[in-house]
Amino acid sequence: MSDFDEINRRGLVLVGCGRMGGAMLKGWLARGLNPGAVTVIDPRLAPEWQDKGLRVNADLPDSPAVLVLAVKPQMMADALGQMPRLTDTLVVSVAAGTRIGAFEAAFPGVPIVRVMPNTPAAIGQGISAMIGNARAGEGELALAELLMSAVGRVVRLDSEDQMDAVTALSGSGPAYVFHMIEAMAAAGEAQGLAPHLALDLARATVAGAGALAIHEDEDPARLRENVTSPGGTTAAGLRELMDAERGLKPLMARTIAAATERGRQLGRGEA
Repeated sequence: MSDFDEINRRGLVLVGCGRMGGAMLKGWLARGLNPGAVTVIDPRLAPEWQDKGLRVNADLPDSPAVLVLAVKPQMMADALGQMPRLTDTLVVSVAAGTRIGAFEAAFPGVPIVRVMPNTPAAIGQGISAMIGNARAGEGELALAELLMSAVGRVVRLDSEDQMDAVTALSGSGPAYVFHMIEAMAAAGEAQGLAPHLALDLARATVAGAGALAIHEDEDPARLRENVTSPGGTTAAGLRELMDAERGLKPLMARTIAAATERGRQLGRGEA
């Protein structure tokens, strides 16, 4: 028996099949979702999806089990305007900025779950945070969690007000890490390493440290201390990185704050 039996019977509608929507769809199909039960609405659907047995840009089923909205925030208003009235469908949004209230106005009376995944979902290593409206009970939340677990870990939030900070931290966070890799590689190159070697070292170091942090499941401060010998090279570098005024912590605080505020602005409909 598949975890997707109810969805296979009633159908799933995926609106938007770009990088995130495509990653989720790959995960669902790998876990037993029947391609014929999936209706994909995307006028720019990539060729790789054309011959997979999916219902592409077809009429929506009368009462799908789930409607997943995976369009860019700037396209959400248009997407919502084209959706039919739903009565017994779970609506799941993975778009940044659009609040649950906007979906409740478009789909009155239905359970809605708002989710913020991140781009490592493309390789099944993402993390998604989710929050439901008052009509989303444990059954609906569990179904949304099942869908999102196909691309990584899932955590539940206590309040939608937390979503902007989640978006700033884990949603936008991969970009910060990629830039750190850029910066580390450039710094290594400045110290005499060949560009390709510096980049290889930076990539592997960040990836390995992240994997170790998850594997050990220990306070990252303790992991940092384990690497740091008094008076050694790591300690010398950390003196710069941990400077109270110009180090990484105040820089990251400003970064997350700026991204959080931008999420709030998007939620208010500001351009």
